[in-house]
Amino acid sequence: MPTERGYRAFVNELMDTPELSAAERRLLKERMDRLMGDADALFRETSRLLSRMTNLLAVVLSPKISTGVLERLEVVQLSGSNIMIVIGVRSRLVKTIIYETTLDICRSDLDRIVAILNERLAGLRLDVIRRDYASRTRDLDNDPTGIVQLILNESAVLFSDPVEGRLTHAGTSGLLTQPEFQGTTEVRQLIQLIEDEGYVVQLFEQEPNKRQDTGNRVSVSIGSEIEDESAYSIVTAQYNVGESIGTVGLLGPMRMDYGRAISLVEGMASLLNRSTITASKQ
Repeated sequence: MPTERGYRAFVNELMDTPELSAAERRLLKERMDRLMGDADALFRETSRLLSRMTNLLAVVLSPKISTGVLERLEVVQLSGSNIMIVIGVRSRLVKTIIYETTLDICRSDLDRIVAILNERLAGLRLDVIRRDYASRTRDLDNDPTGIVQLILNESAVLFSDPVEGRLTHAGTSGLLTQPEFQGTTEVRQLIQLIEDEGYVVQLFEQEPNKRQDTGNRVSVSIGSEIEDESAYSIVTAQYNVGESIGTVGLLGPMRMDYGRAISLVEGMASLLNRSTITASKQ
């Protein structure tokens, strides 16, 4: 068996990346075209197709809303003491959060404050708003609705990505047929990994300087490049929905068909780039 350094040398210097066949490209496009506009179904089908074609664990991470540009902020008064804050970004992703509040809000005051907030914040990335919200609204400390302060208090939640709900995966059973995952310890470790959504998201969204790129827009991490004593390899590519960035990729043993994995992940990312995706996060 090649060493980890051997696999890295192969990926960087010796490997040819095969083209997907015309039949495969047509199959992928037809399957995904049918699901345009339904983000959840599209991500499920993407992960199923990737896992079926590789016998590896396929992962799709929905676009990071924090990298999106704010199109409009809305505050909706619900029944009783509840209000709903709606964050809409240009990529048509929507995040909604309901708060129970004791605020006595006048409708005309609320409309005026929300209009001011949109005037100052629309067109900015959500991560920028999270960082600069206090300075951009400092002169609104006499807001009679209390909404400015509420958003400030909740900015870490409102303008960040949700901790859960971004991950779609498929292929656990196929991965378990690989020789590397026949032992009880290996199976247990794999199941623990898959069940920890936050950890999987972290693995697939490692900073680019922790990745070693293959010369195109697909990144390959092998063994200890992921974490110490890791027996896995991860192949990923980013896709864009407007300004928001998502990730599609494969996880498997170091002994994988890297050329095949890279061509499939790159092909899927290209198709997702052209997709019309509408999603909501609550």
